Amino acid sequence: MQQDVLQQVVDIVRADPHSGLSLNLYALVSTLKMEKSGYMYMLRKLRDLNPGQRRLAYGLMELMAVHGNQGPEWDAAVQAMDEAIRRG
Repeated sequence: MQQDVLQQVVDIVRADPHSGLSLNLYALVSTLKMEKSGYMYMLRKLRDLNPGQRRLAYGLMELMAVHGNQGPEWDAAVQAMDEAIRRG
C-alpha cells in the first residue's frame, strides 16, 4: 500500500510535471528527503489539494514516519520525479 502511494505520485508527476499538483507533491517528496532540516514542508500547501490528493500527501508522510523515505524504491521514485520535472 505505501509503495503504491509512492508510485501514484510518480505517475502524477510524469503525467503533468508542471501542474500545481505535481509541483506540490514533488515539493513534499523533496522535503521528506531532508531529515536534518526537519522536513520543512509548508502545511498550508495542503489547502491547495482536494481530499483525494491530500490522502496521497498523507501517504507520503506515513512513508516517512515508517522510514520508507529511504532505500532503493524511494530513491528510484525520486529519480523518476526529478527526471520528469527536468524534462517538463
